[in-house]
Amino acid sequence: MKDQNIERIDKALDQFRIEIPSWGFANTGTRFGKFIQDAAATTTAEKFADAGEVFRLTGITPTVALHVLWDMPNGLDDIPVIRALEREHGVRAGSINPNLFQSQEYKFGSIASPSAEIRQQALQHILDSVEIGKALESRDVSLWIADGSNYPGTQSIRRRIGWMEEVFAATHAALGPNQRMLIEYKPFEPAFYHTDIADWGMAVLLARHCGPKAKVLVDTGHHYQSANIEQIVAWLLHSGELGGFHFNDRKYADDDLTLGSIDPYQLFRIFAEILSAPNDSSDIAFMIDQSHNLKGKMEAMIQSVVAAQELYARAALIDFDRLGELQDACRLVEAEEYFRSAFWTDVRPAIRAWRERRGLAPDPLRELAASGYVERMGGERRERNRQSTATYA
Repeated sequence: MKDQNIERIDKALDQFRIEIPSWGFANTGTRFGKFIQDAAATTTAEKFADAGEVFRLTGITPTVALHVLWDMPNGLDDIPVIRALEREHGVRAGSINPNLFQSQEYKFGSIASPSAEIRQQALQHILDSVEIGKALESRDVSLWIADGSNYPGTQSIRRRIGWMEEVFAATHAALGPNQRMLIEYKPFEPAFYHTDIADWGMAVLLARHCGPKAKVLVDTGHHYQSANIEQIVAWLLHSGELGGFHFNDRKYADDDLTLGSIDPYQLFRIFAEILSAPNDSSDIAFMIDQSHNLKGKMEAMIQSVVAAQELYARAALIDFDRLGELQDACRLVEAEEYFRSAFWTDVRPAIRAWRERRGLAPDPLRELAASGYVERMGGERRERNRQSTATYA
């Protein structure tokens, strides 16, 4: 590999960080059941331990996303516990994720519920999450709203827009000077007739209604089949509305598969759009959002982190000035081949060398296996996991 390409990769890897989710280490399942893994995390402390091990092996996952009800059931009272876990395991609390879909009261919606009382309950939970973020010095409050309806005529789509605007505006007003709110969208599930925030356009309009601290969060699994996600990313970059990502892969819908397992070229194209942007994109939050039922939790997480790193490095090989010349001259085949050649470049030797120079495991997945960590955790957690109930996380 040419020296200039090695320099490009090194520069890209030095700046690339990706957040990992606490819930990715816990036992999860499908609508039909929950599948138990002996080594899965059963407590917030165990999730931090697993996240710390991933960071030790990869060096690029310094923060762990927290889910308020699952990780901090006592709210602000859990702040000292989280701070102690940060110190113990060498990873910090990352984005704060309110839970607006699990409570029985949210059967007909949370922030878009026809009940003013339930909307207030949902708002208070979000405001509590904002305060948790302030206490933990966490920048982002990530908002996924599961609200919607299953049958035509059963809900007023238009009135629900107004109710969401009210809640989001109140949330924006409560944010601290260094905080942001990220509005996520999803076309369907659990609602199947209409979802209240179904696409990026709706999310943009809601963010603009709130103010400058509101941005859009793109989940790569939250799109219809054949959606051109990199085009959405380009528009959000152009308009200054892109706040962050939840990365996963999918074959059908929101499948939560490991990165690159189905379509690595898609994530490469997304990274290429980000790296081609003339404005500074360093404030874009990259996060993995996956819950694995069949693969081991630790192995799947490291697979995804490494895949993201490799695809980001490949996109960094593109000389966008050169690509722009080919595009402007409409030299279509040359432009496409130049673009594809970056994707097909084997960057793994360069990344391995980068890791070795920084005292990291040259092969994180192999090092995980050699360390015996998963086996030790399986021995320590086996009994608790087998006695666990059917809670999601």
